[in-house]
Amino acid sequence: MRILITGMEGFVGSHLAEFALAKKAEVHGTAFPTADLHNLGQARRARVHRLDITDHEATKRLVGQLRPDWIFHLAGWSSPSLSRRDPEAALRVNVLGNLNVLEAARAQKGTKRILVVGSADEYGGVDHHIRRITESQPLPPDSPYAVSKVCQDLTAAAYFKNYGLPVIRVRPFNHIGPRQALGFVATDFASQIVSIELGRRVPLMEVGNLDVVRDFSDVRDVVAAYWALLRRGRLGEVYNIGTGRDIRVRDLLDGLLKLTSVKISIHTLPHKTRLEKIRKVASIAKIRKHTGWQPRILLAQTLQAVMNDWRARLA
Repeated sequence: MRILITGMEGFVGSHLAEFALAKKAEVHGTAFPTADLHNLGQARRARVHRLDITDHEATKRLVGQLRPDWIFHLAGWSSPSLSRRDPEAALRVNVLGNLNVLEAARAQKGTKRILVVGSADEYGGVDHHIRRITESQPLPPDSPYAVSKVCQDLTAAAYFKNYGLPVIRVRPFNHIGPRQALGFVATDFASQIVSIELGRRVPLMEVGNLDVVRDFSDVRDVVAAYWALLRRGRLGEVYNIGTGRDIRVRDLLDGLLKLTSVKISIHTLPHKTRLEKIRKVASIAKIRKHTGWQPRILLAQTLQAVMNDWRARLA
């Protein structure tokens, strides 16, 4: 089986490539023309194709040449906060890039399954009384990034309805693990702790609201969910991916601090307190019912992997 992963050089894409190679798939992946490929690790055995997905003709040409059985569309803008600084870029890359991938798949007609990756940010701020968010929850996006993901999601749904394109959509909740870039809570915490261990900064961490509740999955569980959905998910459907468990940001910090012998002081900065609603946790009943998938990696294991990753990076 031949698969194509757009954005393979990224955090999730590199893990997905490793997973697919272990399944004996023929793996091809795109990387932005100027992107660093240091994340790829064992995924370097996959074939890398340099591509800007906003280039319609180049995207169409590559998909037509490869004729992949499955496409995992991961490439795009991934930061809500940065999208507020450059909304035009976030919308252009995510919306136009997604359209180009769908059009390329429609033109070559041989692809059997396409996964379009959205985000839990599509749900916007959810009232605290909603304990688990289902796929039927309204989509009131509250950042340019979230708007772009809703556009990807709805465009993919329209291509299924209008053209019969074999699309499955996903809305993953927060996922963490080795190779994640800075700018996300677990990596920001871990990088600071390791820098303190190495004597590169004073033993003080300045943090925001630690009582925010999110649904944190291990990235390796997430890519297993993607694979399960293209094997057994229902075409045209949308699926949440998460753990279904309430995890406070404080739990992440406490778990990481247990993995160091250095004594670190914590100072909360009021101006860093998040503006989002306090709780955002997934209902994963639908993906469990349709595929049998469930998360398997414990939070403590994930946090150990994150710390090991940052110790290797900063050593």
